[in-house]
Amino acid sequence: MNTSRPIHPDFQYFLDFKDGSIIDLYRDLRQYVLELYPDSNELLYHTHALTAVFSISEKLSDAFCHIPIYSEHLNLGFNKGTMLTDPSNLLNGTGKLIRHIAVQQASDYRNPEVKALIEEAIWLAKDGMAKPDKSVGRTISKIKR
Repeated sequence: MNTSRPIHPDFQYFLDFKDGSIIDLYRDLRQYVLELYPDSNELLYHTHALTAVFSISEKLSDAFCHIPIYSEHLNLGFNKGTMLTDPSNLLNGTGKLIRHIAVQQASDYRNPEVKALIEEAIWLAKDGMAKPDKSVGRTISKIKR
């Protein structure tokens, strides 16, 4: 399956305000997530951060990971991060569920440990889903411009 997917124009509009190195890093991380789960739906938000959320359905509650882009950095977040097996102690955060990895370069996520975290997060999302969703591989903008 082709894992290449264009960035939605609503998202691209705000992404263009970011530093070029952040944009490149985001594009590569997004591509990596789509390679690992090409059928994921991508939910796009612009609140305190420009965020792409990857879900096994059209619902935020079925998301397995997200990429928030801040002014000068980005993270790879896991919606059920506290439930993940993390023997390398890569995950940071203090919330009840969400954990993240700070991303400064591709090697922060393009490694076997993070791949295993993403794959486990996908499995958890699928396992927790009430019923299968027919919508796959869509990009859904929740951004108001």
